[in-house]
Amino acid sequence: MTQRVLMIVGDYVEDYEAMVPYQILLTLGYAVDAVCPDKCSGESVVTAVHDFEGEQTYTEKRGHNFQLNADFDRVQASDYGALILPGGRAPEYLRLNQHVLEIVRHFDTAGKPLAAICHGIQILVAADILRGRSCCAYPSVQPEIEAVGGAYIDASSGFDNVHVDRNLVTAPAWPAHPAWMRALVAMLAA
Repeated sequence: MTQRVLMIVGDYVEDYEAMVPYQILLTLGYAVDAVCPDKCSGESVVTAVHDFEGEQTYTEKRGHNFQLNADFDRVQASDYGALILPGGRAPEYLRLNQHVLEIVRHFDTAGKPLAAICHGIQILVAADILRGRSCCAYPSVQPEIEAVGGAYIDASSGFDNVHVDRNLVTAPAWPAHPAWMRALVAMLAA
């Protein structure tokens, strides 16, 4: 039976952080359900492309329309082997949705792989699962991680690293995709 992975996205999710993991996992034979609160299968979210172009922070451009293939309201977290939380601006408001937080807590309590990248870690913060744990994230999320008792793993040496703490697989930004996806797939195969 094909292992199912759940990906929660929203408008202005980071383009690469949604599309690339989605395509990688499909290529490897996983079934990936991409969902968004208040949207149904067949609808789309707008993505944002963030890049590092020499300014003090990243730039943002409109990306693609990323089509959802499942209904958020029908998600049963117990049906999935892993959860992916991409970054971008979407986590700012997704973390306010109580059902999103319940899903995150289910994966954490069950010890299932929970992969978050960049600002996706904001959802982990809001779900209150980081106390006594360590994770990597985009540097601007460091104060939030530390405010809830988590340990921030510094990404200043490069945005291509991954950090694993039990079932958490975290990365600072899309340049970490190779390491982030390798760590998640290894966890799924275990």
